Amino acid sequence: MPTALSVNVNKVALVRNTRHLGIPSVTRAAEICLQAGAHGITVHPRPDGRHIRMDDVTDLAALLTHWPGREFNIEGNPTQNLLDCVRRVQPAQCTFVPDSVEQFTSDHGWNLADAATRALLRPLIAQAKAQGARVSLFMDADPALMAAARDIGADRVELYTEPYAAAWAGGHAQARAQSLAHYAAAARAALDAGLAVNAGHDLNRDNLTAFLHAVPGVAEVSIGHALIADALELGYAPTVRAYLACIAAA
Repeated sequence: MPTALSVNVNKVALVRNTRHLGIPSVTRAAEICLQAGAHGITVHPRPDGRHIRMDDVTDLAALLTHWPGREFNIEGNPTQNLLDCVRRVQPAQCTFVPDSVEQFTSDHGWNLADAATRALLRPLIAQAKAQGARVSLFMDADPALMAAARDIGADRVELYTEPYAAAWAGGHAQARAQSLAHYAAAARAALDAGLAVNAGHDLNRDNLTAFLHAVPGVAEVSIGHALIADALELGYAPTVRAYLACIAAA
């Protein structure tokens, strides 16, 4: 199956929240992206409501009922507000991310080498799965930790790809090749453990095709910042089609 593209619309909400006019519309942005072929919509609501808010979560869930086969992915820290969102709208997937309340953006994965972290996550994963959600854990590309994700009940891992994006932006062929080999090893370890593989963070039109060509079995990429930045210049629909072309080229 080709890699699915889930569009993260957080940055649309961030712009909207600078005024009280309701524009740009988060649901309209999502609808245009779905019409253009996006396979799903991702949001990462934070407790302070600085971009996506709970009413956005419920509005997007309602929108997606009109798009059978397209998925809603809600990201967040399960010790904060994520599980409340999952209980309210029962998304297809929730992605557990270990960010703090004040954190600017996600910048690391779960440390499953730590027994306390595994003990914390195991019942929270069970709660989310009891609501019908598939659970993905946001993880650094460490092959040694993939089996632990399976052992505590996760269905997928989402590989944190900012280090890859930084290596790609550096322009050095050896660094790019080493980074891709590192991510490929992590993906193979996840697949061998019986997990599906997602990926996200700073993937863009320049680096996406190479990543998917080298890293086996990526089921889904979640892309927000770069995609919305491109959409400011190109429009939502042409941008989504451009990312789908990057996926097809891989």
